[in-house]
Amino acid sequence: MSSDSKTAPNAALPPEAGKTAGAPEARRFVPVAEVARPHGLKGELRLKLYNEGSELLTELAQGSRRRGPAVPLKLRLPTGVEQPLVITGARASNKALLVKFADVGDCDAAEMLRGAVILVPRDAFPPLEEGEFYACDIEGARAMVGSEQVGIVTELHSYPTCDVLVVNREGTSFEVPLTDTYVASVDVAAGVITLVTIEGLT
Repeated sequence: MSSDSKTAPNAALPPEAGKTAGAPEARRFVPVAEVARPHGLKGELRLKLYNEGSELLTELAQGSRRRGPAVPLKLRLPTGVEQPLVITGARASNKALLVKFADVGDCDAAEMLRGAVILVPRDAFPPLEEGEFYACDIEGARAMVGSEQVGIVTELHSYPTCDVLVVNREGTSFEVPLTDTYVASVDVAAGVITLVTIEGLT
């Protein structure tokens, strides 16, 4: 499941280590899509959305009728370098999104961005309904059974039948169905997911 997809119940990242009391909190940027390939000859790009149903980038593009105050975006190049990004246009195409970046005017320039990742501020995501969370907010949460920590949640996968938490335990990963049978509760403030059991999962 993608960074900006949402599901239930509610969850969040644990407090980040290394923060100084009273220091301003750095804005958190989350990957939401990557450049799949150029589209056409005028520099348009086809994106692979991490959440196929998301309209976030369309809403954040310049000229969008639904766009509010300008939101800073970033582009992480295949080299790992991050740079500011301005999306000047976006339109849906099947399960993908076609976009136009500022300063990308032809197919050759677009080709250089293949594999680049688009980052959006977490605080720019739409507000959630009660009991929902974004997939990016459960990464790093502690998985507990009673008072025992059984691992760290690394990601969330979506299957046709259900969503599952991927939990890493001493270098080995296992999947926990996101159902009442296995998940007892999720504590947003503490960054803790309490499981009913992991019997039969490991």
